[in-house]
This record gives sequence, C-alpha cells and structure tokens, in this order.
Amino acid sequence: MGHTRFVHSFLEDSADRFADKKALFASGTWHSYRDLNARANRLARLLLSLGLKRGDRAALFIENSPEYVVSYYAILKAGGTTVALNTELTAADVAYISKDCGVRFLIAGRRLAAKTFGTAPAGSSAELPDAGPLPENLLVWKEPKDPDPAFGGRAAIGLPGSFEGFPDGDPGVRVIDIDNASIVYTSGSTGRPRGAVLTHLNIVSNTRSIVDYLELTQDDRIMVVLPFHYIYGKSLLNTHFYVGGSVVIDNRFLYPNAVLQTMREQDATGFAGVPSTFTILLSRSNLKAMTFPKLRYVTQAGGAMAPAVQKEVVEAFAPAPLFVMYGATEASARLSYLDPRELHRKWGSIGKAIANVDLFVADGQGRPLPAGEEGEIVARGSNLMSGYWNHPEETEKVLKNGLYFTGDIGRMDEEGFLYVVGRTKDMIKIGGNRVSAKEIEEALHEHPGIVEAAVVGVPDEVLGEAPKAILVVKKEAADGILEELPSFLQKRLAVYKIPKNYEIRDSLPKNEAGKVLKLKLR
Repeated sequence: MGHTRFVHSFLEDSADRFADKKALFASGTWHSYRDLNARANRLARLLLSLGLKRGDRAALFIENSPEYVVSYYAILKAGGTTVALNTELTAADVAYISKDCGVRFLIAGRRLAAKTFGTAPAGSSAELPDAGPLPENLLVWKEPKDPDPAFGGRAAIGLPGSFEGFPDGDPGVRVIDIDNASIVYTSGSTGRPRGAVLTHLNIVSNTRSIVDYLELTQDDRIMVVLPFHYIYGKSLLNTHFYVGGSVVIDNRFLYPNAVLQTMREQDATGFAGVPSTFTILLSRSNLKAMTFPKLRYVTQAGGAMAPAVQKEVVEAFAPAPLFVMYGATEASARLSYLDPRELHRKWGSIGKAIANVDLFVADGQGRPLPAGEEGEIVARGSNLMSGYWNHPEETEKVLKNGLYFTGDIGRMDEEGFLYVVGRTKDMIKIGGNRVSAKEIEEALHEHPGIVEAAVVGVPDEVLGEAPKAILVVKKEAADGILEELPSFLQKRLAVYKIPKNYEIRDSLPKNEAGKVLKLKLR
C-alpha cells in the first residue's frame, strides 16, 4: 500500500491483492474487487471514447450503490475530476453546480434522474423542469431491458449496456498526485454552495492518516449509512478500499432496525454516524437490546454531539469504543480525533490533530494562542483543499498564510486537547449538512407576503440543529402564510433546509447599522 499515490489506486491495488474478496455489499449481494475494478475500467474507457480529457469535471448523481462506486473510480481512472452531487438537490441546484464548475459529464441513477429532471423514453420531447442546461454528456444507470431515458428531449447513454463491449484492462491514463480528484460542494457564507477542490494528494494523505488512527486492516468491514456524496461517507469508502477491507451499504435508515440487522448479519466491524444518526438509533431502534459481537469501533463526526448523547452511545455500543472526530469538507474529511481512552476525561473535546496535520487555536493572523484562550481553530496539512473552484474571494477568506481557517471558535486546554465553543460564520449544521442561513432567508424572501426573514439554528434532538425562521409579514398575508410556506419552499430548497419552526414578530432586533442581531434571536 505504500506506493498508493492516487485515489483510484485504492481499488486497483486491492483488486491486485484480493481479487475475489468480498469488497462491497448492497441489496443482498456481495461484489468482488475484481468485478468492481473491471467494470470501472470499462466505464473509464467509455468516458474516454466520449471525449473526457484529463481534469474534465464529471458529476455523480447516484445513491450509495455498486453503480456509485464503479462510476466514482471510473472517472478518476479516466483522469477526470469527480463532482459529488447531494442526492436531495433540485434540478436547479444541479444546473447551478454544473455551470459553476463546468461539468461536462453527468452520471445519474435512473430513479433519481427521473425524480429530479422528469424523464421520458428517448425520442419523445418531455419537458425538463426550468433549471437551465444540463451537462453535454448524460449517462444513466438503468435496468438492461429499459429504454434509454431522455431529459428535455435529449437522449441519455444507458449504463451498463454502453460500456460492456469495452476491454476491462486498466485504461492507463497518466495522472500526477497534485491533479484534482474531486470537487465537493459545501454551503458558502454567501448562500450559494461553493466547491472545495481536493487533489489526489489531499485525499490520499488524509486516507492514510485515518487508516492509521483507526488501525484499519483488510479484516475491517464498515457499515455505511452516510451518503457517499458527503465527505465523511466518501472517506468510509476510500479508507476501506485502501486497506482491502469491505464496505456494507444499507440505504434504509428510515427503518433503523433493518440497518442494525444488516450490520449484525454481515459482521460489520465498524459503524459511522453524525449526531442525528445516533439520536435516531437511541430513540427509534432496538439498539440497546442488540449485541454486535464483531463490532470493533464506532466513529462520530459531522457536528458537535452533546456529551450526554456521547455517554449513551458509549453505553449502547460497548465494548466497541467511540472515536469522536472533527473535520471539514475543505480538509478532505478529517482534522482531529479524540482517543477513546481519553473520552471519560475529556467529554466534549474534539481531541488532537491526526497524523500529518497541525491544528491549533489562533488569532486573526493565524498566530497560536496560549492554552485557555478562545480564537479561531486553524489547520495546516497536505490534506487541505487548494481552494474553492471559481471563487477566489471566498477562498481568500479561509486560506491565509498557508493556513485553513475553519470558521469554528475553539480553545485548547493545558494538555493540548481542543474544544469547539462556537462558529464565526452564519451556518447551521443540520444532521451533518452545513447550510447557510442566508440561502434559506433568500428563499423565504421570495414569498410576496414576507417583509423580513431571519433564520437561526435551534437545538434539535434528532438533527443536532434545525433551522428556525423568524418572520415579519404583511398584514394581509398573516392568515394562512405559515401553512403555505413548507410547500412554497419545497420548490426552492432541498428538504433538509426547510425550517421546522416559524415565528411571526412585529419586527426583528437590529443594531445601529441595520444588521439583524441573530444572537438575540437565538
């Protein structure tokens, strides 16, 4: 594994070393490394035949599945840059991201494509929702007997049929480790998402560090409920393929007991979740009555989990230890972890920097502050993004003097353990998704009955944090506006961004400059 320099080498090296090993479990079926690698090679060759050039952006709009894994590594093998699309995005969101980073190829799952874009058999002229143009090359995974779908009258290339005639050998495209591997979109302070650009070097170095502290081996088998489009979910795939371990997918988290059953039946050695994953398991499943003889460890990241909940999780999964972790999309996933042996002494801490990362509390210039003082948490390391695609002004706000400014306010104790105490940016962390309050406010302001809108994050038992909207409305609109808003917002926002609570006031508290005082609203 020492020579692994590229993200797609994770799959290639494991296919060399463990060809017939069970690599990926989905929908009741195991897929081997040999099979996944061969299919990824064929798809890579199809993409090259369609004109994919080194560095071209190719978007993935697919739920966790073997098709996702094959598509992800195929794009990288062809020298392309993957663009992960959240599966809850609207057609307008997909069009925005495609335009923002110049996506040339879009690989989608059939059901998701149909739901988002409206689809018809090729040859008909179905209307595409008014979202702007889709990328020039559309590829859709479908059942072999299904006709190729069309979007807005444009035929898509059907997969896997279209690549089955290609050879399954390595396409042999040359890349270097500072080539871009992925662009991962994360909400910006301006309200529009921006793409964090991650190189092969960023992801490989971070993958190695995670493998290191979790002590992962080929015998490890991770239970995945987090989506692969999310940086934490993707790191589960990459770390396990790096060591030749196995990945178990189950997308039925609406039925948590079904997932726990899969986890036990497939002998999962690891489980990963964001705070909402664990609150759902603790409140809506038989977790406490079940045992997992093969479970070796549990990890949590994606926002702060209250120490009270951490204690419940530790108890429910014992004797498997809990790793509390901290990171960012901009850091290829991981920046720090708390050694489980220190958890009982350091409840609420995010621990210390992982291997190959410096992490400390700093002043505005990035100068380290002494223990006990509050400042911004900053990082340096080979895992940090090169910047936000096409957004130099946003990049300059977070990458300064060779450091990444996380936007989190923290302090370090006398022993060097870090604690997050707040956030500098107006962001809400909803079940692991970072959402800009401004984006929700702008959608609310589109309603003709709304005069002013302010959105704040409020504690939520399941999601960790949920958006709440405080509104000033026109007198004539006051009756019935709260009933209208959820369906009004559904056309404009992904479901998880829609506020759960609303409050109507006569006015919003402001400072002398007219800025809404969100602290007062919280």
